[in-house]
Amino acid sequence: MMGLMASEETRTTPSPAHTTTSPAPPAPAADEAPGADTRAWAQRLLVVGIVLAAFNLRPAITSLGALLEEVRDGLGMSGSVAGLLTSVPPLCFAVFGVTAPRLARRFGPGAVVCAGMAAITAGLLIRPYAGSTPGFLAASALALMGIAVSNVLMPVIVKRWFPERVGSMTGLYSMALALGTSTAAAITVPVTDALGGEWQSGLAVWAVLAAVAVLAWLPQVRRREAAPDARATARAEAPAGMRVTRSRTAWALAVFFGLQATAAYITMGWMAQIFRDAGVAAGTAGLLLAVTMVMGVPLAFVIPRVAARLPHQGPIVLALGVCGLAGYAGLYFAPAGGAWAWAVLLGVANCAFPLALTMVGMRARTGAGVAQLSAFAQSTGYLISIPGPLLVGVLYQHSGGWGLPLALMAALMVPQTVVGVLAGRDRTVEDEAAAR
Repeated sequence: MMGLMASEETRTTPSPAHTTTSPAPPAPAADEAPGADTRAWAQRLLVVGIVLAAFNLRPAITSLGALLEEVRDGLGMSGSVAGLLTSVPPLCFAVFGVTAPRLARRFGPGAVVCAGMAAITAGLLIRPYAGSTPGFLAASALALMGIAVSNVLMPVIVKRWFPERVGSMTGLYSMALALGTSTAAAITVPVTDALGGEWQSGLAVWAVLAAVAVLAWLPQVRRREAAPDARATARAEAPAGMRVTRSRTAWALAVFFGLQATAAYITMGWMAQIFRDAGVAAGTAGLLLAVTMVMGVPLAFVIPRVAARLPHQGPIVLALGVCGLAGYAGLYFAPAGGAWAWAVLLGVANCAFPLALTMVGMRARTGAGVAQLSAFAQSTGYLISIPGPLLVGVLYQHSGGWGLPLALMAALMVPQTVVGVLAGRDRTVEDEAAAR
């Protein structure tokens, strides 16, 4: 493992033409004794916080996917309204994610992530008992607001505090994110049954893990006085007046992010229902969704490390695209007969998400560049992804089956692959923005 880490660090170090001063780790707080031991423990605590935060970035969504039919019946939702519900996550990520860099500059990224975890906790606790569809949507939006700012700031935190380990740290939190996603999909139904069969309890229980993440990030709030130095360093590294929208790579990465998010949220919101409509039992459908999500646990650790060693990430993009097309074809022709195979293939295809996060860290040379690129790619990407889950719900309701929705999903995989190859080219947004 140490050999792999050393190999990765060698490959991710900028070339002499792009050499910049790496931001120094945050200085100890005033009430801490200075020294290497203090800094080492601070970084270990930050790693724990990153893992716990990442674990809580998807259960709000996949727990709902597992119980979507029960929630629809309980709140009297139509198929179109349920499609709107599955479109709320990307809408919130787009609207609130763009505010993350500004909030981080003012309060420090640690404080913002801590507040994000608190918002997730409150939203997950409130929404099952809101008593109406508007209340459910509003409480969901609160949780998703916390997820949105944390989504954007994770690559920023990794680039700032672990500049020589972007691939391995991105892999670590991507793996934790995938684990949280799959765990919620797998156990929400049995946990609901164990708690008496009420869907409200099955959704609310996930607030407990979010509360644990709040506790892990509280020390980062106390140490926020260390943030200004790092922020000043990051601002000094970035070209004055850089506009990330002038970069073709930034746009390619934003579209890639949007299309992979479209596929991911359609999968999380509707895949269990596809299997249930094919005659698969509810518990088994939840397990199949969990298999799709759990594929991201090992692959989310491996793919960023491999991607960080390649000058061009196009081959990985192509491989994921082929898996996605094969999975959609299987769902169309034999949804129940080959259910486990389709779940695995779509799980591999969904690993475009950790690949996109890795490319965010690789396509910018500076901490400030990563912050701008992360906010732009994620916010623009999530805006692009909003219509997808809603359109799937409308097509499902009006066509009476899954043929048209699955054709749409397969068709979107083609442009996703094309722009992913373009985004994977070896260049930086700072250079492209300066050249135009």
